[in-house]
Amino acid sequence: MNPFKFITFALLLPSIFIFGQSVEVNLSPDSESPIISKHIYGHFAEHLGRCIYGGFYVGEDSQIPNTSGVRNDVVEALKALEIPNLRWPGGCFADTYHWKDGIGPKEDRPSILNVWWGNVREDNSFGTHDFLNMCELLDTEPYLSANVGSGTVQEFADWIKYTTHPAGSSPMPELRAKNGRTEPWQVKYWGIGNEAWGCGGNMRPEYYADVYRRFATYASDWSNSGGMVRIASGASSSDYKWTEVLMQNIPKNLIEAIALHHYSVIDWGNKGPAKDFSEKQYFQIMKEALRMEELISKHVAIMDQYDPEKKVDLYVDEWGGWYDVEPGTNSAFLYQQNTMRDAMLASTTLNIFNNHADRVKFANIAQAINVLQAVILTDEEKLILTPTYHVFKMYTPHHDAQLIPVSFDSPTYEFEGQKLPAISISASSGKEGKTYLTIANIDARQTHTIEIKVAAIDVDKIDAKILTSANLQDHNSFEDPDNIVVQEFNNVSMSNGIVKLDVPPFSLVAIQAAK
Repeated sequence: MNPFKFITFALLLPSIFIFGQSVEVNLSPDSESPIISKHIYGHFAEHLGRCIYGGFYVGEDSQIPNTSGVRNDVVEALKALEIPNLRWPGGCFADTYHWKDGIGPKEDRPSILNVWWGNVREDNSFGTHDFLNMCELLDTEPYLSANVGSGTVQEFADWIKYTTHPAGSSPMPELRAKNGRTEPWQVKYWGIGNEAWGCGGNMRPEYYADVYRRFATYASDWSNSGGMVRIASGASSSDYKWTEVLMQNIPKNLIEAIALHHYSVIDWGNKGPAKDFSEKQYFQIMKEALRMEELISKHVAIMDQYDPEKKVDLYVDEWGGWYDVEPGTNSAFLYQQNTMRDAMLASTTLNIFNNHADRVKFANIAQAINVLQAVILTDEEKLILTPTYHVFKMYTPHHDAQLIPVSFDSPTYEFEGQKLPAISISASSGKEGKTYLTIANIDARQTHTIEIKVAAIDVDKIDAKILTSANLQDHNSFEDPDNIVVQEFNNVSMSNGIVKLDVPPFSLVAIQAAK
């Protein structure tokens, strides 16, 4: 079985689906538009549940095919997504993690208790060498999250030297060589703490700003000649004060990016099921997902006030849907299934990121494997690709393409007197002259007709694919791994400079237009 195959799609709309209004979409190519950074499509791997152990890493002695303990099927799947970066080791775990516990002979590494995620034993068999070598296997850039909550500046500075300094330059590279790696790795992205307002130390923003300044000072030289990207632990959702205090108090020569975390949650005390949810719960989750537009706009407005030259980027380095765990699983492991709801959440969020490409340069969905809104689920030797995986696959043409501004009036998705915009769109122009559009319809009941004016981009040929299913709750399982896959979409026409298509309820359509 080829998990990446496309199958022909014959569109059959159930009679309960009704057609809504037509949506006229205008494209406005602009040579001054920002580039959509490929790093928007990043992923996250925390020592949490079965993300690392059993997910990425099974050990060299495993019967599951692996390279230095890393699952070959995971490498194949993630390379097909062209993942640009991978964040590690946390999350909350990062601020209890001491990197020297994870180097040297595995049998000599000390064990610790993972107090954040289930009080399970962490044997540190997956450490710095394992992660950075895995990133080389994946052809992706590592993003290391440093321990600020319980660590020291010296520990942080030593980690930078251990991973990036040339051989023979100091004791840290000598220690690296002793542990089997002579040449340094390329590590550009460094998070200075994680959720410092919460599990990373319960700090006030004023206090964290000073802590950050201290750590950042020892992360590089005064000119930052090595090109390191230092990322400040940013706000939770709508904590705009946090962003303002940091932008106000951290000198621009000490910071390259500020983070933002936002999870789509109905209620932290009652998150609802991942699979057997109601339309009301779906609507509530989509409402939270679409808040990302407001959050980015307001945080960026604050950043613009203190940094009008846009030297500091916004990194949304934790985002995704958060539901109750699957019945019968460890509640601290955050294992949840992935449905068409998650595909809609991912597609609308990625469209928002694309359309804010002037400031949003980096993002990490939480998390890559077996945790929260994962792109991959594993069960021993088995592996499945989730609907969210397929969304990321459909968005790969946007990587490092130039944003094309789009304008349209979205129809509304209405439920119990509340309204949300039903249609989400982003567009880009690739280096090879092709135009890409991703169109999501979150409406649970109505098909919407999209009419795209393409005269400005000189189009002769249209290719389209769709991700859809009969029910919002549909998902891929280990028994039926290809229940939801990307399919060819032929229900597209072009005439007189207009591309016309009908987008079914809770569907994502990706269009490639070429001359």
